[in-house]
Amino acid sequence: MPELFVSNFNRNYTGVSATAANVIRQQVRDFDLALVGQPLPGCPDPITPAEARRLSRTPPPGRPFAIWHVRRNPEMRVGIWARDVLKLPIRLVFTSAAQRRHSAYPRWLISRMDAVIATTEAAAGFVPHVRAVVPHGADTDLFTPAGNRASAWAALGFGGTMGVATIGRVRPEKGTDLFVDAMIRALPDLPGVTALVVGRAAREHQKYDLDLKDRVQRAGLIDRIRFVGERPASELPAIMRALSLVVQLPRYEGYGMVPLESMASGTPFVGSQAGYFEAFASQGRSGVIVPQDGAQAAADAVRAILTDPVRHAAMAGAARLIAEESISARAEAAGIARVYDALWSKG
Repeated sequence: MPELFVSNFNRNYTGVSATAANVIRQQVRDFDLALVGQPLPGCPDPITPAEARRLSRTPPPGRPFAIWHVRRNPEMRVGIWARDVLKLPIRLVFTSAAQRRHSAYPRWLISRMDAVIATTEAAAGFVPHVRAVVPHGADTDLFTPAGNRASAWAALGFGGTMGVATIGRVRPEKGTDLFVDAMIRALPDLPGVTALVVGRAAREHQKYDLDLKDRVQRAGLIDRIRFVGERPASELPAIMRALSLVVQLPRYEGYGMVPLESMASGTPFVGSQAGYFEAFASQGRSGVIVPQDGAQAAADAVRAILTDPVRHAAMAGAARLIAEESISARAEAAGIARVYDALWSKG
């Protein structure tokens, strides 16, 4: 009888999926846990929502109720139905990362949660029932530094002697165009560097994607700025540790896991003033923050880091250390567990 049900209803592997998977891989050590919905890498095989409801009809041994941890609107809706209509002995915990006001429907759903965990103090200001602020953490067992970065990069087969990448959906909100512009400016001064756009464009962003590729073609850099599409989650750790730099320039980001996973991989980052990036950067020790829409500033930062091996090595070492000591998935799981324990202790 599981005491903890963690839902993942999205078939796509998104940032929310990644953060959930990171925590679940830690939580299975401490809880009788069931994943509900769609599979996640390194996590238990999922059960269906119907099976979760069946298993939740009676409280788990030694607990007054089971906890359902939800992260998306459909998951909240299903949980509310199970608790309030079916009267199952469960409590609902929601994680909120958004640093902006939710629209009316999700606000109503969130108001029905038994506990809310915010990932930052800023996010906590937009939701009710916040029991704790617990930053997302990287899985420092999965994302690890390469023994030899040059060899790891060569093994990927993308060409050049080192790599830079942006990772995520190809769309304006993620600033993919800013990355492309920054690379067009920086790469002529960085022989041997290959830039990757790792991610896919949804149907509504196909023209945007084609325009970016045309921009690269016109710049004569088609062999050095490569659009490699979405990669399976299982491939991302190997890509992260092989890169020399991650560049994330979103115009909006609720939190942002990519820089954190790059840090756990011993890879510094350049990021825009979005999400939780400034905290990750640790005053320049592990990353450099540039202004919003700052393609030129990003190009300058990339150039400065990659042409200074001593600085790059120091940032890489600091990145891994900060990820392990301050913002790991283990620390996140421990913070979440304290919220669960507080709910269970009240009965």
